[in-house]
Amino acid sequence: MLRQKIPELVCPAGSLPALKAAVDHGADTVYFGYKNDTNARNFAGLNFDQKAMVEGVRYAQSRGRHVLLAINTFAQPGRVADWQRAVDGAADLGVDAVILADVGLLDYANRRHPDLRLHLSVQGSATSYEAVNFAHREFGVRRAVLPRVLTLAQVELVIKNTPVEIEIFGFGSLCVMNEGRCWLSSYATGESPNTVGACSPAKYVKWEKSPGQMSTRLNGILIDRFGDSEPAGYPTLCKGRFEVNGDTYYALEEPTSLNVLEILPEIAGIGVAAIKVEGRQRSPTYVAQVTRTLRAALDALAGDGERFQVKPAWQADLAKVSEGSQATLGAYNRPWR
Repeated sequence: MLRQKIPELVCPAGSLPALKAAVDHGADTVYFGYKNDTNARNFAGLNFDQKAMVEGVRYAQSRGRHVLLAINTFAQPGRVADWQRAVDGAADLGVDAVILADVGLLDYANRRHPDLRLHLSVQGSATSYEAVNFAHREFGVRRAVLPRVLTLAQVELVIKNTPVEIEIFGFGSLCVMNEGRCWLSSYATGESPNTVGACSPAKYVKWEKSPGQMSTRLNGILIDRFGDSEPAGYPTLCKGRFEVNGDTYYALEEPTSLNVLEILPEIAGIGVAAIKVEGRQRSPTYVAQVTRTLRAALDALAGDGERFQVKPAWQADLAKVSEGSQATLGAYNRPWR
């Protein structure tokens, strides 16, 4: 029996232990970023300095895995050279590809390092094959990561009309914003993931403990209150609980995670090149659990084809690391269309 062609599994690494966990548990590819604001997951205590990058690239590539470096924020006025040096550093490291969003950086990378493989970041917000083909024609982009706003039918339309490999998200936290272009964060703090690389930058976060509860604030704005028995989430505006007309609830977005296990056959069938796991800000334990589960599911799909069935144990394992212990198919499935 022929094995079905399945998408590449692309997993996050916010630290060297997370990178090794992804490789050891079956990732085809890992992605990471610098320990600075060229990286859209620029959280304190995470990411890679030069020594860790060299070790990470060696560890992954020596085991036959690919390594992607995310330089996926937008170069700031007066500091473009910082982002250009990051691209130069990626080429020197010998990574398999660089993930970029800024068209100026795409142009720089294409001209300065013509042999460096370029991927268009989800932050580039290419939702049509015309946009993807523009990036391919002008900058030689070989793969594009699509924003999580398209149905599977729309993803298929893009795939059918571009020579560029298409990568989609398969598991992890969702965002109500335009893939990281967080106007809420900008409004509250003057900074956003696309400028400083962090949603709710740590310097604006404040935890206030009082009898029976924990309050979280972002730049003085009350985001949520948690009882002593509740796990206190990181204070992001989009996932805060707010009082609206006398009721307090998740007014913008409930904590939940994207989980595409049940539509893996459809994803493979339309020709998706890679499935991406979100979570460079998450722990090595999270990375290991999600990678191991998706690896098992993809391998089963390759072997079983049309007889593929989702095992309850896979869903249970992913539920343990889902935000709010909830899962969704997100925009991939819109029954109200």
